[in-house]
Amino acid sequence: MGFKCGIIGLPNVGKSTLFNILTKGNSAVANFPFCTIKPNVGIVPVFDQRLNNLAKIISPKKIIHAFIEFIDIAGLVKGASKGEGLGNQFLSNIREADAIVHVVRCFKDDNITHVYNDIRPDKDVEIINTELILSDFDTCEKNILQLQKKTIIKNHEIEKKINVLNKCMSHLKKCLMLKVLNLNIEEKKIISDLRFLTLKPTMYVANINDEKESYYFLEELKRLSSKEGSVVIPISSNLELELVNMNSQEQKSFMEAFNIKNLGLNNIVQTGYKLLNLITFFTAGAKEIRAWEILDGSTSLQAAHKIHTDFSKGFIRAQIIKYLDFIKYKSESKIREIGKCRTEGKHYKMQDGDIVHFLFNI
Repeated sequence: MGFKCGIIGLPNVGKSTLFNILTKGNSAVANFPFCTIKPNVGIVPVFDQRLNNLAKIISPKKIIHAFIEFIDIAGLVKGASKGEGLGNQFLSNIREADAIVHVVRCFKDDNITHVYNDIRPDKDVEIINTELILSDFDTCEKNILQLQKKTIIKNHEIEKKINVLNKCMSHLKKCLMLKVLNLNIEEKKIISDLRFLTLKPTMYVANINDEKESYYFLEELKRLSSKEGSVVIPISSNLELELVNMNSQEQKSFMEAFNIKNLGLNNIVQTGYKLLNLITFFTAGAKEIRAWEILDGSTSLQAAHKIHTDFSKGFIRAQIIKYLDFIKYKSESKIREIGKCRTEGKHYKMQDGDIVHFLFNI
């Protein structure tokens, strides 16, 4: 199963351009609402310098990165929760995502229309978040009615779920996101199957240009996002689209000339990785070095299953080498000799950077 980030926002804010940057692809980009009807899905590699460091020691034939799926979802509009602009379809696409990348227009350009003819990042965010809130309210209401029909016979679990949903409804009525509601771990687990939109981890991507006003909009967005504990990543989409279409030497020269330290797209991918609560483990050999994405807190048995179901079915044990030990001693035989290679069972909690070799029997 891939981990998915849904790219959302109003029409004409730069979602499809951002998707093209992330995937270096050619999804449709146009200056009119609903250019993207069916969502584009792209598999985006996660840059990890540790892979290159390991490759310098092992010299494998192939290097394979971990990845995230990014979904380019069509622009939402006011009334989407009531079906406006094919809203129900688009909201359903968001519900399938594990995290949200909310693109916000923070620039003025007379050649690019704004769906409401007014560049106000705070208002744009409010429109989108209100639609997500209304959709979640509708989900709450429908599920409470369904559950109440089942409570003719007393059922403690159903009553608990109704109580949590009523708590959520009271909060949503105030036009507040569920992510700022004080839900404990058990309460979140009770309603996890409903995949509430306003509970999804979110980053805001500020689409900027080099005009002074753009940075004023950016600061405005940062103040707004801090209230809900979300991160803001600024990116000049048009500039970065040019950069990713250059060859490596051209890109390096351009970045040096304009003192660009890092591509915004790398920040987006890495932040998405953190939002999804993922860690990386490695498998390493002469044929390939590979990074694998897995949820933080996963066991060695779950990591084995990530690679192949046979690995988990016939799991015997996992041999673990820490990344820093491998970099320091540069030899698996040396690491084994000094006792730095650990043998773990199926309940071992995987750590970020573990280099693992699974022993299995089928």
